[in-house]
Amino acid sequence: MLYRGFLRVVDRLPLPSLRVQKIIAFVVIVTQGGISVTGAVVRVTASGLGCPTWPQCFPGSFTPVGVSEVPVIHQAVEFGNRMLTFAVVLAAAAIVLAVTRARRRREVLAYAWLMPGGTVLQAVLGGITVLTGLLWWTVAVHLLVSMLMVWLATVMYSKIDQPDDGITVAAIPAPLRLLTALTGVVLGFLLVAGTMVTGAGPHAGDASIERPVPRLQVEITTLVHLHADLLIAYLALLVALGFGLYAVGASERVKTRLKVVVVLVIAQAGVGVVQYITDVPAALVAVHVAGAAFCTAATAALWSAGRTREAVPAQLEEKVEPGR
Repeated sequence: MLYRGFLRVVDRLPLPSLRVQKIIAFVVIVTQGGISVTGAVVRVTASGLGCPTWPQCFPGSFTPVGVSEVPVIHQAVEFGNRMLTFAVVLAAAAIVLAVTRARRRREVLAYAWLMPGGTVLQAVLGGITVLTGLLWWTVAVHLLVSMLMVWLATVMYSKIDQPDDGITVAAIPAPLRLLTALTGVVLGFLLVAGTMVTGAGPHAGDASIERPVPRLQVEITTLVHLHADLLIAYLALLVALGFGLYAVGASERVKTRLKVVVVLVIAQAGVGVVQYITDVPAALVAVHVAGAAFCTAATAALWSAGRTREAVPAQLEEKVEPGR
């Protein structure tokens, strides 16, 4: 009953074209990845408690107030990050309204509803991060969920582009699709290791310059080597996948997506090496987080390309009996 009422309200909106749906879905990817970058800026500037309470910024105020205890720059950085949350919320709500109004298939609707659901989860995690005094593992979980949302948003974008009345087509053989899934799993471990490196390093997300938070008590060089080893494993899987795709004559679309992933991963590795050599400058932390979002989105796009929905040819459609 409630959902039917929701549909009646949504049906008063203009019918969005496929192009409009794709634009909104792309904005969802950008906002989900963008808020992870602004979160990194909050971390490296030690502005995590620029707004010391949640959901309010200061007790009794949702906006920054002039207090000597919290520098203005830290208030501005943290409040700006919170404001970007509104863009994330608006994009998530917009994609739900667009695909619902267009009466897209259930699969697309499910992915669309994950966007506001994930945004609520992120808001709760953000509150926990502030209320626990920016413990390193809460910051790490916050970032990992952002990367998961980037993955889901990218898969959603791919599915929006496919016809609802089409048939599922395997673009690559099942073993290679399994290998693609394995690269995604290794990417997940790689991201976890990256957050552990950050948690043990100088940019774990301090309350302020004067009030550093406790670090992950593991020798950072060990974590860096673990991170690097996982990166090598990730690249090795991508190379193996490349040989497999070329051997079976995969489409140019799939091979192009693989090339994009490889280029992005190599660039990300280069940033990581420079970070290590230069003692982790703050600016490169934000660049590295942006690179992680790009790699996540590109890997998700590669995974999505392995199985697509294609329009049913007219001659085949005529042979399909009603209800089949």
